[in-house]
Amino acid sequence: MKLSIEKSAMLEALQNVQSIVGQRNIQPILSNVLLKADGDSISLTTTDIDVCVKTSAPADVADAGGTTLPARRFFSICRELPDGIVEIDVDEKDVATIRSGPSFFKLVGLPEGDFPPLPEFEESAVYSIEQKNFKEMLQKVSYASSTDETRMVLNGVLLSFKEEKLTIVATDGRRLALVEQEMDFPEEAQADLVVPTKTSAELIKTLGDEGWLTIRVSETQIAFDFDRILIVSKLLEGVYPNFKQVIPARCEERIAIDRETLLLAARRVALLIDDQTASVHLTFGLNKLELVTNSPEIGEARETIPIKHEGAEISIAFNPAFLMAPLRQLDSDEIFFELSDELSPGVIKINGPFLYVLMPIRVT
Repeated sequence: MKLSIEKSAMLEALQNVQSIVGQRNIQPILSNVLLKADGDSISLTTTDIDVCVKTSAPADVADAGGTTLPARRFFSICRELPDGIVEIDVDEKDVATIRSGPSFFKLVGLPEGDFPPLPEFEESAVYSIEQKNFKEMLQKVSYASSTDETRMVLNGVLLSFKEEKLTIVATDGRRLALVEQEMDFPEEAQADLVVPTKTSAELIKTLGDEGWLTIRVSETQIAFDFDRILIVSKLLEGVYPNFKQVIPARCEERIAIDRETLLLAARRVALLIDDQTASVHLTFGLNKLELVTNSPEIGEARETIPIKHEGAEISIAFNPAFLMAPLRQLDSDEIFFELSDELSPGVIKINGPFLYVLMPIRVT
């Protein structure tokens, strides 16, 4: 295989595929990127078995062929090369010679035949959505998915294509984030699909702010096709919990709060907590909200912010990390806190199709 390519084109392609490559793979080949040169382009593919990412870049191919090279090391080399044309020449022993200006490298690879075959894909449904919208939807919910492997179906986000809309949900049993968007698709394409959190993180990194995303679904896999990038992922097995049962049907108080002010206050009082089980105590009084954290071993923090509230006083405690998570991802200036009492879930909403249900912490 022999080709020449602009450094910027190769670097961009490598950036799109190298992030799923693990540091300590049991199989050495999974640390490599598959390079296949043919015609006027080169394709790059990486996989960790569960997720596969493929992209391509324009190149001047003198000899077609393929090989695999250590992905992270190859990326580091390309990043440090001088700007301009990069020449890559791979011999029959999969040793790549990389030249650019005064720079010269030899990098030992593995045969392309050792690389896991790309998954075969027989689609049963196809959806189209703007990249920017889908990316923003994932950003608003994916942080709420679980990391507990005893319930694998919660280690992902639910894509529910039903009732002429796409609903994306993530939950770990203690909180739930939900966002919706109206969407056109055939009635026979209605489905509930659970995508691994790793896949949604990869999409958030690589989706652009313009153009369309095509989503293709088979019985066990899902593919995302956009901007010369293809991401194929397995779907998580199991029945996702009925998220509608978790959402409170009514509330006693609906309180408007400036999002940024609440986030900064919560971040400051959280400086005096020392573990994940700690809580921040919120007291909603007359036109003010008091946030308090208290640790016998460390100390106490207290902050008061103005709010619009003239109802009964309500005190409730939450995990501060869970409270701040949606505030970091939303871009609305104002949020609405819906509360009933200190033992019922709190709900954060905005002027849009988003909600966040947060279970309270019992404190004495």
